[in-house]
Amino acid sequence: MKTIHTDTIIRNIKEMCMEANYRLSPDMEDAIRNSISKELSAIGKQILEQLDENMKIARSDNIPICQDTGMAVVFIEIGQDVHIEGITLEDAVNEGIRQGYDEGYLRKSVVSDPILRVNTKDNTPGIIHYEIVPGSSMVITVAPKGFGSENMSRIYMLKPSDGVEGVKKAVIETVRLAGPNACPPVVIGVGIGGNFEKCSILAKKALTRNIKEHSKLEHIRKLELELLEEINNSGIGPGGLGGKITALGLNIETYPTHIAGLPVAINICCHVNRHITRSL
Repeated sequence: MKTIHTDTIIRNIKEMCMEANYRLSPDMEDAIRNSISKELSAIGKQILEQLDENMKIARSDNIPICQDTGMAVVFIEIGQDVHIEGITLEDAVNEGIRQGYDEGYLRKSVVSDPILRVNTKDNTPGIIHYEIVPGSSMVITVAPKGFGSENMSRIYMLKPSDGVEGVKKAVIETVRLAGPNACPPVVIGVGIGGNFEKCSILAKKALTRNIKEHSKLEHIRKLELELLEEINNSGIGPGGLGGKITALGLNIETYPTHIAGLPVAINICCHVNRHITRSL
């Protein structure tokens, strides 16, 4: 049995909220830099160079990469042999978010009621997903998600007969409808299977996977590559102004589903695909 005090959780989440907003993960930084030489459009290349410069300034000056510092999404894998001491885990997560957004001078974008629209003034509550796993450690992933791209995301409740071609059509249609509004080049998370809510969580989690790592399932790996190629042949390009690099990466996560369904969720993220993971 391992005991983790909620003070430790608060401190780590505070730091992770700030770090995720100031600097991208190495795979995302590499993807942006490597895309410059691949872009054929002059204006597209210029936009990518500006994104690279912006990323460097944010890192060196400890300032947000983007003014939309997102709604904090937190994935927590809790080992079944972990004992949490202190306040409740949910309160600790939200306190870490509150401190991180306050001390990090990050924009507070959360409203307490979706209709009345009163700002909570501390970017809480976050969106928290829990998973109980074997072992005696706690793995936390913080993924602040901006809403310019979030608003372009979609869910499809396809029929089994739609098959893989139906999945492809859903993903391509979502990206085309998003166009410039998702601040391309984008990263695309796709969830296939489960049910209405499960495929959405899969799509969100897919965005936190290293974009250099494809699915271990051969047929899904093939689908990832095919979709990425087709999206980058769409002509949308950086900033939606035309070009080759519309997407930096596309990750698919799957889950078993019902015999009568084929749920598909597409969660689009702009090039500021923020996520950071720590193990306690």
